[in-house]
Amino acid sequence: VRPARLVEPHAAHRRAGSRGGLTRRLKRALLSWSSGKDSAWALHLMRSSGLETGVEIAGLLTTFNQVADRVAMHAVRRTLVQAQAAAAGLPLRAVELPWPCSNQEYESRMAEACRVAVADGFDAVVFGDLFLRDVREYRERALAGTGLEPLFPLWAIPTCDLAREMIRGGVRARITCVDKKQLDVSFAGREFDLALLADLPPQADPCGENGEFHTFAYAGPMFRYAIPVAAGELRDADGFVFADLMPQEAGVDAGRRPGGPPH
Repeated sequence: VRPARLVEPHAAHRRAGSRGGLTRRLKRALLSWSSGKDSAWALHLMRSSGLETGVEIAGLLTTFNQVADRVAMHAVRRTLVQAQAAAAGLPLRAVELPWPCSNQEYESRMAEACRVAVADGFDAVVFGDLFLRDVREYRERALAGTGLEPLFPLWAIPTCDLAREMIRGGVRARITCVDKKQLDVSFAGREFDLALLADLPPQADPCGENGEFHTFAYAGPMFRYAIPVAAGELRDADGFVFADLMPQEAGVDAGRRPGGPPH
């Protein structure tokens, strides 16, 4: 785990109303950051409602496959996640995962990340989960007793509505991974837009919550500026098709191949 020391936000962002002249401190939260549209939209919603919810997003938390140097499953390069953090104006905390990585090792490294977060003054972790009850319950069990409260701002929003809300709200994202058992490989690399939603098969979730696809968000109201990306190669591995994205300025990046062993 690489803990990142956080710059204290401006005092005005640390207050959530007052009672009798006393200000109430905002809860400081990490956002579990996959690099995709759902975590990006969760950031936007939490920032929009921070004074009402009493929660301030003060950092991003991402797990990286050390061998591939990418986000697991999304197959997004570390450099692009760092660019997202910079565009969001937030520090990035990286949890380094070996490959192969057992569940025991994964949970041990995440537990250490939580311990460091609490020591650094965090109160909560925000997740972009939508409706998978088993995933939510796993996260709740993992955080029980850590001092970190799990928060789910997107929970139970109908995904047909949510997908369109994100697109109307200015989210721009590309499909970086497709499960070949659930979607045609032609979806890999496509823009997440209304045309894509219209082309999805009826059984597919519009937000890909069942693992049909994963995305990389490169623009939207959660970012101060768009992140320029260039399309790289497609790679077929282990039942998935990965669409590589590169920082546009870099041209042909020398980074590792897309995909790699997912956790």
